[in-house]
Amino acid sequence: MTLTGWIIYNGSLQSKKFLDFAMMLQLAAKKQYIDTILFTNNQLLTYLYEQSKLLTKGEKNLPDFVIFTDKDIYLAQHLEMLGIPVFNRAEAIEISDDKIRTYQLLAKHHLPIPKTIVAPKAFSNHHLDHFYNLELIIETLRLPLIVKEAFGSFGEQVYLIHTKEELRKKVHEIHGKSFLFQQFIETSYGKDIRLQVVGNQVVTAMKRTSKNDFRANITTGGEMEAYYPSEREKTLAIQATQAIGADFAGVDLLFGENEQPIICEINSNAHIRNIYECTHINPADFIIDHIIQTLGIKDEKNDK
Repeated sequence: MTLTGWIIYNGSLQSKKFLDFAMMLQLAAKKQYIDTILFTNNQLLTYLYEQSKLLTKGEKNLPDFVIFTDKDIYLAQHLEMLGIPVFNRAEAIEISDDKIRTYQLLAKHHLPIPKTIVAPKAFSNHHLDHFYNLELIIETLRLPLIVKEAFGSFGEQVYLIHTKEELRKKVHEIHGKSFLFQQFIETSYGKDIRLQVVGNQVVTAMKRTSKNDFRANITTGGEMEAYYPSEREKTLAIQATQAIGADFAGVDLLFGENEQPIICEINSNAHIRNIYECTHINPADFIIDHIIQTLGIKDEKNDK
């Protein structure tokens, strides 16, 4: 039996890296004799009436599965409502996209994360100076500390704060958004590990380092090298991925005291070009294999 799939990415983002991710997945599927179609999210309109359906031009048949590389949660949920297996599931993408929800689940599963304080939800700028108990936050987390917006990618919307005045200014600046205060892991300044998890295994990993920034993201100027994670690091990455209910994810670990790993973030839609070029291992191949195994259908190549 030949599988058919859709690979969905965002149509409003101009960077070619989003299309590149989708095309890497499509090529991996082709090697397994799986026919896939690339769609931008705006090419698939969710239609809600007495009977929900999709409005599209051309393609009328629903696929056997969808690989959802976007954050259009409503569309992902709609595809699931139509009975289509979606990788990753809408809930996993939604949790991963919200750093506060992610840390809540990691804490619930007793996994190691930096000490974190969630900023109270605010609706008004009145009496702002008294709304956040900065003294208690500093006393608990110590300076320097991290302020991190709940929604952001590529190391953006993450700020290293050194003084109380700096903290007050940043809080004024992002007041009204969802954000958190977090312990700064000084032992991991400018370095972290990205582990690519697919199913129940870590398929590849790289170490990222930066000489000029506390963040190690490649997009902020970090450099990368292949990395061979310890069993503890691999176990943590798999546990973190399972905690948010993802089939695959890029998990970032920090170096704590005595090199003990600490979970920094989980990205359910982690782009794989950099890690592929760094390690020469293509996570897309593993993702397609995982989908085949999850659906319980042999691919045509193995049937021959």
